[in-house]
Amino acid sequence: MRIFSLFTMALMAMTMQAQVVFDDYFTDQTLRFDFMLAGNSTATKAYPVSLKQEPFWGGSLINLTDPFGYGNFRYEVYDDSTGTLLYSRGFCTLFQEWQTTAEAKEMERSFHEVATFPFPKNKVKFVLDIRGRDGKFTRLYETVIDPDSYFIIREKPEAALASRICGSGDPHTSLDIAFVAEGYTREEMDKFRSDVRRMADIMFMELPFDKYRDRINIWAIEAPSQESGTDVPGEGIYVNTVLSSSYYTFDVDRYLTTQDIREVNDYAAAAPHDQIVVLINSPRYGGGGVYNYYSAVTADHQNTPQVFIHEFGHGFAGLADEYYASEVAYEEFYPLDVEPWEPNITTRVNFDAKWKDLIARSVPVPTPNSKKYTGVTGLFEGGGYSAKDIYRPSYDCRMKSNQAETFCEVCQRAIEQMILFYLK
Repeated sequence: MRIFSLFTMALMAMTMQAQVVFDDYFTDQTLRFDFMLAGNSTATKAYPVSLKQEPFWGGSLINLTDPFGYGNFRYEVYDDSTGTLLYSRGFCTLFQEWQTTAEAKEMERSFHEVATFPFPKNKVKFVLDIRGRDGKFTRLYETVIDPDSYFIIREKPEAALASRICGSGDPHTSLDIAFVAEGYTREEMDKFRSDVRRMADIMFMELPFDKYRDRINIWAIEAPSQESGTDVPGEGIYVNTVLSSSYYTFDVDRYLTTQDIREVNDYAAAAPHDQIVVLINSPRYGGGGVYNYYSAVTADHQNTPQVFIHEFGHGFAGLADEYYASEVAYEEFYPLDVEPWEPNITTRVNFDAKWKDLIARSVPVPTPNSKKYTGVTGLFEGGGYSAKDIYRPSYDCRMKSNQAETFCEVCQRAIEQMILFYLK
């Protein structure tokens, strides 16, 4: 009863926010703002690239402002004449991950980025914020966007075939997930659609997605490549693929991503969507997931089910990695004197805001890292790439290892809150 009450109160808080009337401010299309983030380990700048109109708005018509506070970046859209907040989203990027690597201390780089929101009827102010090492947001960039501007690109999106694989719900009251093909040739599109169906089946077997099968639409978007597979630079393997995906992201052999977020979104525009999954035609182990950016996974490894669900936990719900012994490129990713924004790790700076309410009185805090506490919600030291001073909710979880049977109670709660946000 205690858990249900807190969960219900959280959902009520989301819906009780001051809401704008969608039709007063927006049309049922998407405005896409492309920009660059550039800098090094200590400096970040944003540069505008282009504006584009896309044919579908797949998100909610009611839940327009972000109640979660997740992400290392945030963009907000205000009515330019009244200053009313119309839309907001938190997100993460590969650029911010790169900033925590050793390379970022020695050089500067730039990364293409994409922000999307409903197409406005009148002028709006777009504001981009960055979260500092102190956990607070500061303004990075702002601009006024005129929806009547002839500089907004109004070309048709990539002529990609989009098939609805699962679900029949209205995109505005459903969670829509667009799977984009990568490393599939035109002759392999039957395999791609079959692989997407298999990914959907994997998701619907997982808690808590299983409860919402009838409210989730799965789309398969064909993006034919010249060659099959993906790049493996560490082995001298390079293939010509449409999204230019590659292993060895930040020189970590298993980290498989694409930095061509522009092309990813060009293809994803063929269907209404809330989330993007890049499905890569490879039998190798690997993938990646970045919050409100995209998730990526290979189709044919024996651990694909576990990797897909883990990476989608990142991309969809903003869940942190709970492991601390595997190789990563990051250095001091989480400041220990700041509470992480991710819902499933804590530095105990503000543990009251996390999962303290889910820990039974009989469970010791901190909780011993012992199999005796498997399946128990507690406070286990080790997580967020650090063996000390960062804590996770369970002995094992899908966000910690491939051996875990499912998400822990805390991750399930975070995922369910995110699902329900999209369904209204």
